[in-house]
Amino acid sequence: MTTYALIHGAGDVGWYWHLVERELRAKGHDVVAPDLPVDDESASFNDYANTVVSALGDRTDDVVVVGMSFGAYTAPIVAERIGARHIVLVAPMVAHPGESPSGMFEATGYQQDPQEDPSDLAVFYHDVPEDLGREALSRGRDQAGSTWKEPWPLPVWPNVPVTAIIGRNDRLFPVSWLRTVIQDRLGITPIEIESGHCLALSQPVEVATILDGLRSPTTAP
Repeated sequence: MTTYALIHGAGDVGWYWHLVERELRAKGHDVVAPDLPVDDESASFNDYANTVVSALGDRTDDVVVVGMSFGAYTAPIVAERIGARHIVLVAPMVAHPGESPSGMFEATGYQQDPQEDPSDLAVFYHDVPEDLGREALSRGRDQAGSTWKEPWPLPVWPNVPVTAIIGRNDRLFPVSWLRTVIQDRLGITPIEIESGHCLALSQPVEVATILDGLRSPTTAP
């Protein structure tokens, strides 16, 4: 049995992962998906990581850490602390030592494609059932601005295997930009699926299947 530490993105909550969590538990795995203190201006990336490590407790033997979007900044910090087996980044912002998230956008030339409908429902949840998208919006929180300017605290990336999953139809992070960022910064080719930005809500079965496939060599199929 693998434990998956699922880390949500900016201004979000652990509920974001509930459909993937259900699929992983049905496959016999354990899951933690805590709410990070993203609405706290005094909270740092290390505080975000503390929240995840606390949720894991003593479950550190076979852990895969999964970071969604802005949560990809926290995932490597958690992975280094607990000696995780694998890091998975989903529609990620890709951190660089000493660089802030806002600096990451500037350094990589990020620019959102023009949107016919710029509403959050259309940008984030266009391929999610409307009732599910509206529930996701209702659960959102204000993202504190402090971490957008905080330098990423790790001096180097952890020596842990990394997999990236991205959506071909992402309206927030253009796929050509994100694919290049992942290849340039991590040296890997991302797995691409038919999804927008919120892969765990639009394609939870496919995401869970990919995660389940990252089995430990000592775990029976």
